Amino acid sequence: MTMTTSKKGQNPVLLWFRKDLRLDDNHALQAAATSGRPVVPIYIREPEVDGNGPLGAAQEWWLHHSLAALQKALGTLNSGLILRQGDPLAVLEKLIAETGAETIVWNRRYDPAGIAVDTQVKKILRDNGIEANSFAGQLLHEPTRLRTGAGGHYKTYTPFWRAFEQSGEPPFPIEAPEKLLAPNHWPKSDTLASWSLLPIRPNWASEFPDTWTPGEAAALEKLKDFIDGALDDYAVGRDFPDTPATSLLSPHLALGEISPARIWHATRGLSGKIPTDDIIRFRKELVWREFCYHQLFHFPKLRTANWNDRYDDFPWLSDARRLKSWQRGQTGYPIVDAGMRQLWRHGWMHNRVRMIAASFLIKDLLIDWREGEAWFRDTLVDADPAANTANWQWVAGSGADASPFFRIFNPVLQGEKFDPDGGYVRTFVPELSKLDSKYIHRPFEAPDDVLRRAGIELGKHYPRPIVDHAVARQRALAAHASLKNDG
Repeated sequence: MTMTTSKKGQNPVLLWFRKDLRLDDNHALQAAATSGRPVVPIYIREPEVDGNGPLGAAQEWWLHHSLAALQKALGTLNSGLILRQGDPLAVLEKLIAETGAETIVWNRRYDPAGIAVDTQVKKILRDNGIEANSFAGQLLHEPTRLRTGAGGHYKTYTPFWRAFEQSGEPPFPIEAPEKLLAPNHWPKSDTLASWSLLPIRPNWASEFPDTWTPGEAAALEKLKDFIDGALDDYAVGRDFPDTPATSLLSPHLALGEISPARIWHATRGLSGKIPTDDIIRFRKELVWREFCYHQLFHFPKLRTANWNDRYDDFPWLSDARRLKSWQRGQTGYPIVDAGMRQLWRHGWMHNRVRMIAASFLIKDLLIDWREGEAWFRDTLVDADPAANTANWQWVAGSGADASPFFRIFNPVLQGEKFDPDGGYVRTFVPELSKLDSKYIHRPFEAPDDVLRRAGIELGKHYPRPIVDHAVARQRALAAHASLKNDG
């Protein structure tokens, strides 16, 4: 590849990519591109600390392909991407020595681990005479700036949404630069293959490519397809897992292949073309992500500690056998099992089914929400340090603006309401595919002759329920009633 190089003696700018693997609407990239200096883009594989880098094995698969896409995209700008691994400060100091760089730019992170690293790095670099600048762009709002009237942070969503609306439209996204000035000499780079991010034996991600194409180009195309299609009727359709009515943008957002500002901007000017209810409902989902980060920023222990400490005394049960049945999609409740198997096959689960599966683990099985959060962060391609934790606490009743604990989803009724023809269950629980629709969500109530016609023997082809929901519901309510305070 032929590159335009810098003049001798012109010190380069280090452009540190993290969870912003894109060229579009990238403020750190714009600062580097307009500096007039050569740019050395870098990605550092940091030690595994909560929030830094991919959250689990499924997201490592995504990261591999996303970095490959970013390398290719940077090539079109007359540039490249240096891969290094290790402690960020040590890596940056070594790159400074190798390149003579006097400036480092990056886009801010908002998770506790990321903030801790960035704060330390910025201080030490500046103390040593290096210009270190960070930029916004990963969120639509800065958690330090959106405050309540009393000067505090928001603990419920509706006032947060209203304050967000009243703060004015988010800034317009900026376009990608047309080229970057390359340095005279490129530092050495790890090979992406040497990081071994992809599963091999076994390749449990073999079906991921059937659903996903990581990278910025795919993210922008997916946004366009959604705006042109599923956004119309989104407010209703989004709850039905067998209907292609969601944006599927969450994995791209998780690693920053697309910015929330670019997504928001795409919903501007649609009045009259798409019902307002659909636009507002979608925007509220985007802002719910913002609210999750608002929580994490102001309550850094969100992953391990209950937002509402009343739940610290909740009498969770330890049941490894039932936890494994839930993880493997073998609970005997088809809508739960379909969701858990979709998660394993595609690294993703429909949002409505996430709530059903989470409710089942927490309330039917009385297993600590942290167990579910840990499983999701390892198996979701869209694992997010704020949303994953906040949403699990929401279902558990212990989070900010949480669903009341006594709101216990009936997995049978939820299945019948949101997957009425059983199409979702038939896709992911194929052993039930021939079962009559009347019993697709309650095979344990099907007469023997109906089961025989469908080729099903309960306990052999498909498990009997691992708990009786009615009994489990009463047990959950009793456990909640045992807490000391009314809260």
